[in-house]
Amino acid sequence: MKALSAAADHSLLWFAIAALLAGRRGATRKAAFRGVLAIAGASASSNAVMKPLLPRRRPAAAELPAYQTIDNPPTSSSFPSGHAASAAAFATALAMESPRLGIAVAPLAAGVAYSRVHIGVHWASDVLVGAGVGAGVALATQRWWPVRVTDEARARPLDTVPELPGGRGLVIISNQRSGDPEHDPADELEAAFPAAVVVRAEPHRDLDEQLDEAVEKQGEEARAVGVAGGDGSVAAAAAVAGRRGLPMVVVPTGTLNHFARDVGVYDLQEAVDSTGAGQAVAVDLALVEMHPGRGADPHSEQVVRTRCFINTASLGSYPDLVRLREKWQPRWGKWPAFAAALVTTLRRAEPVKIKIGDRWTWVWFLFVGNGPYHPRGAVPAYRPTLDSGLLDVRWLRADLRFSRLRAVAALLGGAVGHSRVYAERQVPRIDVELAVPGMLATDGEVVEESGRYTFRVADEPIPVYRRHEDQWTGRERPFQG
Repeated sequence: MKALSAAADHSLLWFAIAALLAGRRGATRKAAFRGVLAIAGASASSNAVMKPLLPRRRPAAAELPAYQTIDNPPTSSSFPSGHAASAAAFATALAMESPRLGIAVAPLAAGVAYSRVHIGVHWASDVLVGAGVGAGVALATQRWWPVRVTDEARARPLDTVPELPGGRGLVIISNQRSGDPEHDPADELEAAFPAAVVVRAEPHRDLDEQLDEAVEKQGEEARAVGVAGGDGSVAAAAAVAGRRGLPMVVVPTGTLNHFARDVGVYDLQEAVDSTGAGQAVAVDLALVEMHPGRGADPHSEQVVRTRCFINTASLGSYPDLVRLREKWQPRWGKWPAFAAALVTTLRRAEPVKIKIGDRWTWVWFLFVGNGPYHPRGAVPAYRPTLDSGLLDVRWLRADLRFSRLRAVAALLGGAVGHSRVYAERQVPRIDVELAVPGMLATDGEVVEESGRYTFRVADEPIPVYRRHEDQWTGRERPFQG
């Protein structure tokens, strides 16, 4: 008990376990980061706030046997137990992300909490209250960093898509530049879909143009389009699917694969299973129309170019924020990386003057999501549904005093939705005009510059192959984190 209690001094035991867990990607790494965040909150709450406010004399350890006591007992307030708070915070945080990890660590956390009573430095009530504080702080981290039980979003099942045994009728393009540049998935696609037409993407040509040509060449034999790549590649294939009214097959081979995880396709085998079964879901396709520029009639139908996006579009400094978040996310986790990226981006950013609807305002950035993202009034973490018919529009105002400081304070306090610097709407269509033409980013890539943009949801969703949840009988769907 003495050794266990000493190992947990300054939470060193928990930091060591977190360091080991952080070596693995996915839910394990997320659990480690949430555990460290919970420890920080629990330690501050118990040691810096509650102990000074609620002083309490420690037990008379001198009356215990010598072998049971420690040489230098603490002299600070006994109430509550900081060791118990940190132990409970870490175990609870791990259980939120991975129940198995939580169960594995819980006995160790309970042992640390009990050891404080055993060695005579805390009363039992100190430990119980400390554990309650720690567990409460861990649960409260959901305010900043929501727990997502599964990557798979809800969507309306479709049984009207054709079955593609062996990939018959499928035209699929492979982008070897996505993800690992040393790996070309084309050979695996040809083996998994022996009857499909597999197109190897040419580096210096638009992906949608190459896929469109291949579909045109197949004529009526083309019954579906597909893509192996990251989100940018999927967006290009989705544009072809939308124009031609064909269902789409997604094989995730990119770095992050946000769209594939939302749809619920984690690997090539799931794409093979869903196409063979002829099962798909309806997924909204978002469009952005680039107009001639500032001063053009907002009701004019003249459009210079139209692009589709499957995840998000943005104006202002948001592309820089996304770039930094994705750079730091593998090491820190999504929410800590987002918070650090937001502070860094706002420090460097220049405000942009835009007109949203009928009102001009200065903003740091404008975010447009293809579908409502969760949670509302906070950092957009994930989207729970794929066929809502709505856009999620959010922006940070730059026309208020100390807007950057207020935005960061609201983020850290978990009260972004209640701050005047934050605004959001959920609409099927929105017009945005810029005082000075600015760059548009879609799905994390800077793609266009114009003075006015119209964001809208396409009239019809596209079918994307995915096995129906209630009919899934194969391998357990993994949580990718």
